This record gives sequence, structure tokens and C-alpha cells, in this order.
Amino acid sequence: MSRPTRSLRIAVADDEREMRAFFQEVLSHLGHQVVAVADTGRQLVEQCRLTYPDVVITDIKMPDLDGVAAAAALNRERSVPVILVTAHADVDFLSRAGAGHVLAYLAKPIKPVDLQAAIVLAMLRFEEFQRLSQEAASLRQALEDRKIVERAKRIVMKWLRLEEAEAYRRLWPVASDQNRKLVEGATTVVAADEGFQTLETM
Repeated sequence: MSRPTRSLRIAVADDEREMRAFFQEVLSHLGHQVVAVADTGRQLVEQCRLTYPDVVITDIKMPDLDGVAAAAALNRERSVPVILVTAHADVDFLSRAGAGHVLAYLAKPIKPVDLQAAIVLAMLRFEEFQRLSQEAASLRQALEDRKIVERAKRIVMKWLRLEEAEAYRRLWPVASDQNRKLVEGATTVVAADEGFQTLETM
């Protein structure tokens, strides 16, 4: 069995002792480090808070907190890819598991080659989701920055009685003179305008 190119820190959870032993043995053979072993959902959540695994592999049906709920709890605190394990298809559980943090499934009995493939698939999907999330965050930030620059431009037009193009040009020295981005200079203009408005109402 070939080893992966990257060793991962993995947390596993299953209420069957044999399955926990299986995961520990096979994952170690694959070159991974098992950093947490749990037999209940709550125990899994508690151990992951301490160990920060790269991947979580959990059975769906477990005492006190099922695997789907445990995966959701973990991802509310920190994004981590989850592989769900089930002994049989359960429509209710699988429909609940449709959230983005569940990135692969394994059906018992599990073959080592299937386990390795599920880990590779989960990590690839997780990296893609992370990239898309960062792009979305960057786009949202760009839109917010644009709003600030537009507001600052209108303020400069009002106070200096300038046309739009000239007002926009005047914003650049505010940023470049102090080696800052345009939006930072625009923020300074907006803050100053708000300060003057406060003074006028006093």
C-alpha cells in the first residue's frame, strides 16, 4: 500500500472498539498521525478542540451526539474536512450531512484503499472550498472598499467643489504620501468629515 505524499493529523470516532483499532492501524500505515480517538460524539468534539486535526473521520450513529451533529459543532468553531462512516444508508442522516463540511463518505466494511481515497478526496474538496471562500471574502472586501472610496470622493467634491475625476485624483496623495492604500486614505477623509459633522451639531 503506497503512502501519501503528505502526513495528516487525523481524529477518528466510532462507538465500536474494533473500528477504532482499525482506523489507528491503517491510518498509521498510510503515514498519518492519529491525534484523537473517541467513542462518542461529544468526546470527539472535546478532543478536536485540543488537538486541531487536519481531518475528522467519524461514524454517523454514536452515543450522546451523532457524527453529523459533531461535525457541525466542530465546523462552527474551526473549518475542518469531515469524512462520515456508516454501516448502512440512512436517508435522514445523509440529508442532514449535506453541509459543506462533510466532504466524503465511507460505507462499512471499509477497505484500506477506500479509506485512503476518501482522505485524498476530502482534502482536495476542502482545499477547493477554502480557495472559493477566500475569493468570496476578497470580493466582499473589494466591494466594501469601493463604497468607502466613492463616499470619500463625494466628500472631496462637496468640500473642494471639484468635478468627479479631479476629486478622485485628489484622493491619491492622501494615500500615497503616507504609503497607504487608496481605501485607507479614503477612510481618513470619511472619518474627518464625520468629525466635522459632529462639531457642527455641538
